[in-house]
Amino acid sequence: MQAFSRRASAEGKTIAFVPTMGFLHEGHLSLVREAGRHGDEVVVSIFVNPSQFAPGEDFDSYPRSFEKDCELARKAGATVIFNPRADDLYGPNYQTRVNLEMLPQHLCGISRPTFFRGVATVVTKLFNIVRPQIAVFGEKDYQQLLVIRQMVRDLNFDIEIIGGALVREPDGLAMSSRNNYLSPDERRQALSLSQSLRKAREQVESGVTDAQRIMDTAREIITAQPDAVIDYIAICDPEILDEMTCIDRPALMALAVRIGKTRLIDNMMLTPSK
Repeated sequence: MQAFSRRASAEGKTIAFVPTMGFLHEGHLSLVREAGRHGDEVVVSIFVNPSQFAPGEDFDSYPRSFEKDCELARKAGATVIFNPRADDLYGPNYQTRVNLEMLPQHLCGISRPTFFRGVATVVTKLFNIVRPQIAVFGEKDYQQLLVIRQMVRDLNFDIEIIGGALVREPDGLAMSSRNNYLSPDERRQALSLSQSLRKAREQVESGVTDAQRIMDTAREIITAQPDAVIDYIAICDPEILDEMTCIDRPALMALAVRIGKTRLIDNMMLTPSK
């Protein structure tokens, strides 16, 4: 991979990179197409990263479909598929981790305290291997996108980070590889996430600025589902993720909810009316 990247750079080509854990869907493919608008070579990595899964999480059962992923990625414009093994990235006596101090102390980082350390570490390694000038990450994983942007600034990576828009199913459910876990009834219940976000946007557009009132409404919508357990509902600053009590400027509303055994996340920007 490094040899390919060196040759591409020597030829004056720009490398755009999309890191994934595979089981690709239209959300991933939109990122690949976005990368193709910015790079001469589009590298897609497929690697289920063990260091971002805590004990008891779904590393072993995480859906995998490598051959199908390769076909989909190439059709979307990928010119290189990078598929390292865990032993390639985490060799014997591996000791080095990348840890951010503040951004992971919010949202998903509270219930998954090792997750963003795993993400930052593997993305640092992938950046050093792939050597891209551009990398594309999805806004569905909004906190992850902020973590990567902060890490790139802090560690002086010469890489432009581009956020790709969240992609939804026709009924509003945010696309996710983990949607594959849902039973038909759970799939129906999962729509409560996007429904609560749309209701929040309607409230803000109608002049409601009290963040707690909006979160309470979302909680009512979600907890009406028998298999829904809320991890968090938050309205926060879209740059530093500090909680906001009054929506007097654009705010991020973010959710994490378990539907049965499946943990789903979703988010939406809330912009107050003038």
